Amino acid sequence: MLVVPGYIRDVFSLQTLDSRLTQTRTTPTPRLDDPSPSSSSQPNGRKSLTESPSRWKSLEFFVYYGVFIVVIPMMFKVTYDLSQESHPNYSKYQHLLKEGWIPGRKVDNSDMQYSGFRNNIPILAVVLVAHAILRRLFDMLWAGRNVRRESSQSRLNRRVVFDLLFSFVFLSALHGFSVFKILFILLINFCISGYFGGSIGNPIATWIFNIGMLFANEMFRGYKYSHMIPWLAAGEGGGLGYAMDRWGGIMPRWEIHFNFTVLRLISYNMDYYWSQQEGDDGAAIEKQVDGVVLSERERIDIPCGADDYSLFNYLAYALYSPLYLAGPIITYNDFIAQVRNPIPTNTASRTIKYALRTLFAIFTMELILHYMYVVAISKTKASGSWENDTPFQLSMIGYFNLHIIWLKLLIPWRWFRLWAMVDDIDAPENMIRCMSNNYSASAFWRGWHRSFNRWIIRYIYIPFGGSKRVILNTLAVFTFVALWHDITMQLLIWGWLITLFVIPEVVGKMLFPARKFANRPTLYRHLCAVGAVGNILMMMAANLVGFAIGMDGLKVLVSGVLDGWSGMSFFLTACSALFVGTQIMFEVRESEARKGINLKC
Repeated sequence: MLVVPGYIRDVFSLQTLDSRLTQTRTTPTPRLDDPSPSSSSQPNGRKSLTESPSRWKSLEFFVYYGVFIVVIPMMFKVTYDLSQESHPNYSKYQHLLKEGWIPGRKVDNSDMQYSGFRNNIPILAVVLVAHAILRRLFDMLWAGRNVRRESSQSRLNRRVVFDLLFSFVFLSALHGFSVFKILFILLINFCISGYFGGSIGNPIATWIFNIGMLFANEMFRGYKYSHMIPWLAAGEGGGLGYAMDRWGGIMPRWEIHFNFTVLRLISYNMDYYWSQQEGDDGAAIEKQVDGVVLSERERIDIPCGADDYSLFNYLAYALYSPLYLAGPIITYNDFIAQVRNPIPTNTASRTIKYALRTLFAIFTMELILHYMYVVAISKTKASGSWENDTPFQLSMIGYFNLHIIWLKLLIPWRWFRLWAMVDDIDAPENMIRCMSNNYSASAFWRGWHRSFNRWIIRYIYIPFGGSKRVILNTLAVFTFVALWHDITMQLLIWGWLITLFVIPEVVGKMLFPARKFANRPTLYRHLCAVGAVGNILMMMAANLVGFAIGMDGLKVLVSGVLDGWSGMSFFLTACSALFVGTQIMFEVRESEARKGINLKC
């Protein structure tokens, strides 16, 4: 009987989520089943990072538990009541609801971004399985029984050939004739790296070209063949150009998903540029040795061999099917290193546990969409779906909207990462903390879309000076992030708000450094919690503006929540609840530190 709880703990462990989280980046990757003794008493071989005693059984925390027992059920109940047919505003948003699979409940599938993924889960599952089967059949035809004994170079060649063949078919099904537009853009980017090599012109031309593509893709909406090549449009019915435009595949708007490809194009060119800067390096040669086990930092920072920066390898990386649509993002150097020598933590056992964790996230989302119709309520605020709601109800509409945003991003990212893991490629995990387990603006962005954050640090933040100019760099980073997501004023405002909201945290750390409170740790913890409450409110506001209700919706929400004495008293009560939640978050991180774990978020 003890086996099942133990297995469940493994499913939800950090090691299953991402083995990088329980290792140092400079330590070679061990096997999950490695029986070698550890040099530390900690389960992951690390020493404790804190001497702070546990507070879980203290009187203070028992008071916090009481708050949790009362407040959390109330939060769910008030949102469930808003989603009942008996609620006065139900008729104003019910047209957005569909028939659900849970008896007696409809489903709020009105979020277009997630509904596109949700409706295609069966197809995606078939493609995942088909890809895995075809990969193994191709391996058998290529190398027969010698697959496990082949050299790393042979493995690289074999996988690249399959990846190119599968990607062309996959993209043709997704985007139809637009696959040729994608290939044309990729070839231009490759020519930039080849022409400029290790000169400063490479990064300059790379950034100008790829940022220009973001604007051009948006402006020309995918470049219609009938507009680009007029003679193709001649003839009855519009000619060949119109026919090619009409056959746009399952996802005709290829330019929406091309943003992720842009990150891979920049990664290839920059990694190639840095490899040329460093010149011949024995470490690059060692990286190609059969069966070599490298740390994550070595896989990323050490350049590949000169021959690895080839056109076919570049195309295989840029168009790699499991990660093509939504990531996670993996650098070119890391990708080639893993293709040559798979990292040993990516075992079948861990992949199965990760799959179960992904299915649990999907099931959680289904329960929320069937019992909390906050997305539909938000979409119909102009029709009065918020009318006469109490401050508590309005705040829960915003709060659970943010949770749905978190889940609708987490689920596709985990699905596609799972597909890559089945294919022996382990990309970084994008979401490593629940949305409600964040109190620091800077730490929040290290754990939200984590692979993108790491990409930004490597290719933007550090080259632009890193922590020497935090505010200026943060502004540059979030301006790029906003433009990368979508070229709209709403997202630009979101990016600038994030930068603005980072400033109080930076200033607070300067005014109240930990060393000044070395003899008063409890006071310092409570002061930090007060500051964290402000951070949480600002982060919620920024994300509601950027991804949910916009500035106008936020104004309506804030005015409704703060309306009159009842609104103010609720706001103070909510801040007290956030203070309690922050103390729990602090202790969660202290518990991780006692195990030698520092997720930096």
